[in-house]
Amino acid sequence: MKISVEFPSVAYREGPAQLIALAKAIESIGYDDLAMFDHVVMGYPTASRRAPMYPSQMPILEALVTLGFVAAVTDRIGLSTEVLVLPQRQATLVAKQASTLDTLSGGRLRLGVGVGWQEVEYAALGEDFARRGALMDEAIGLLRACWGEERIERRGERFHADAIAMEPKPPHGDRLPLWIGGGGPAALRRAGTVGDGWMGSVAGDDDEVRATITEIRRHAEAAGRDPQAVQLQAMLAPPPRDPAGKTFYQDHERVVARAEQVAALGFGWIALNATAIFQAGARSVDAMVEQLDALHGRLRAVVG
Repeated sequence: MKISVEFPSVAYREGPAQLIALAKAIESIGYDDLAMFDHVVMGYPTASRRAPMYPSQMPILEALVTLGFVAAVTDRIGLSTEVLVLPQRQATLVAKQASTLDTLSGGRLRLGVGVGWQEVEYAALGEDFARRGALMDEAIGLLRACWGEERIERRGERFHADAIAMEPKPPHGDRLPLWIGGGGPAALRRAGTVGDGWMGSVAGDDDEVRATITEIRRHAEAAGRDPQAVQLQAMLAPPPRDPAGKTFYQDHERVVARAEQVAALGFGWIALNATAIFQAGARSVDAMVEQLDALHGRLRAVVG
């Protein structure tokens, strides 16, 4: 079992030195992966728009910049986005950023991507929220081309590549791990047909989770892929609108039991949300490290 930690942007309040200390601690404790959550802006509620899923002034460090910062102060730990809202970003630039990060980190990047849910964020970045699904599919194809093809020639509805080159290629080449986030039908299709893995929040009952896995594998098989090759990652904490999410990490027995449950369902990865650990009472970097250390030992004892 691989264990990822979603890095808490709130730690920036203690300064860059403590951010470095936290990243190094997550690596030295023995976690496999350090992940960054992604939002560029968060909207305020208005007369025509409901309140966002997260507080409007929630601090969120830019994902790829922060991973570059972390890469420079760590040696082994994997680096991932969980998940980058790909369709609201310029895809050719994302290809370059990911290739650079994978190159300079020695091949440690795992790029998780999703379509997001916040229309105002798309508007702020000049992209069309209504077309996010089509943009996602087009962008994924362009990323693979930029990472693997010497001469890139593509003409899409949004992104064009007219006889261009992108160097250096990432150490992974066009097989740089690309994971799909989201629970909708299109996300499950992408996970099965083009993803190396699926990142999900599995808050439903076990039968719903099994149905989700079956759907991903059905799409993989239809695409001529090995269904078992599509890896699966579960976020252990309840979703952000669930009040239980704010106290979930206070009870390590509950966290470990949930890890055992998702492992039995066939997940090879689990993710801990360090921001939720902060919300549950670990209100400093040192306190979060203490909780992550204690949880790691408990989790390894039951899921390996």
